[in-house]
Amino acid sequence: MAAAPGAVVAGEDPAPGARGRRVLWVCGGAHALHDGYTDLLGILLPLLRDQFALGYTAIGALRTLYACGMAGGQIPAGLLAERIGGRWLLAAGTVLAALGYLVAGLGGSLAAATIGIALSGIGSSTQHPIASSLVAATHAGAASRPALGSYNFAGDVGKVVVPALFAFLAAAWDWRAGLVVVAAFGIAAAIALPGLVPASVDASLRPASRAADPGTGLPRGPFRLLLAIGMTDSAVRAGFLTFLPFLLSAKGADLATLGVALGLLFAGGAAGKFACGHLGQRFGVLATVSATESLTAVLVVASLALPLAPLLALLPLLGLALNGTSSVLYGTVPELVPEDRRARAFAVFYTAGSVASGAGPLLGGAIGDAVGLGPMTALLAAASLATIPLAVALRPALAR
Repeated sequence: MAAAPGAVVAGEDPAPGARGRRVLWVCGGAHALHDGYTDLLGILLPLLRDQFALGYTAIGALRTLYACGMAGGQIPAGLLAERIGGRWLLAAGTVLAALGYLVAGLGGSLAAATIGIALSGIGSSTQHPIASSLVAATHAGAASRPALGSYNFAGDVGKVVVPALFAFLAAAWDWRAGLVVVAAFGIAAAIALPGLVPASVDASLRPASRAADPGTGLPRGPFRLLLAIGMTDSAVRAGFLTFLPFLLSAKGADLATLGVALGLLFAGGAAGKFACGHLGQRFGVLATVSATESLTAVLVVASLALPLAPLLALLPLLGLALNGTSSVLYGTVPELVPEDRRARAFAVFYTAGSVASGAGPLLGGAIGDAVGLGPMTALLAAASLATIPLAVALRPALAR
């Protein structure tokens, strides 16, 4: 039967506008799945703590293991995508991320859970550099900022849906069964993904001419300042997200309440990423970063003092502040980097964020074991304010 007028057949190249929308939907879906996998650790780690009698340092080490898997694979994934294209590489990474949780769910031991978490982190390393580059390739110029903002918004939607689904399944059945179900979703998505990305878009990740230099070819001063802001922001966010469930548990939250709490936090984060991308375009990086990081510091300190019910009510606003900065920073990468270096720029940027996301929980866990959860949380609030002077230093480069 003939295709309907205007329909797009898998593997064919749709019209430019339809191509951009399709790529944004596919990459947004991949972002939602992978970010959901990353943040369901917020539910899984307390369960592992109870199952295997783990301390805060061990919990932080597991989170760091996942982050190191992401960090170690992102630059190789970005460079490899420039040579062979990204859609099959992204699909393979999605399969590996899902299989990691399948191993963790079916293994029945701390060793299996540790191996599974590491494998899932490695698989998720392909998503950020490849998917964001595909979105940027189909939304040139000024259109890249709102497109990347929507792509980042999709990631936070996944942070709401996947952990909430896992928490529901873990409470209704068993946490191992919950991991098997969420892994099955990832494998199904990976099978469909390559046929949904047009071949011409995939090929656009491969530069027509290759410079022979062995370095990254990225601008040093401004880009490094952006990296420093992103790393500080990522370390604070990952540290706080890792230990927030324990803070909530100390206030009386049960497993179902933890799922609701993280859902509220990530819902606010999704709104923050969507809104702050546009706010950053309107008011500038300095004003937006100063506002989001200051609000983050105030609300993180408030989380120590407030009882459970008012803290739950504030979690959407805290999520907005905690995650909003990252959307501004992602959208700034194309302004500082030439188009033919964008895939590796995103790879470097996300890798730096992953390194910081790994270091934050590990350092926070060590501090928490030494001085307690409260002082460690207060130090995270103070660290978030360190991004403001860095944004001040970056402002002249963006003005030029």
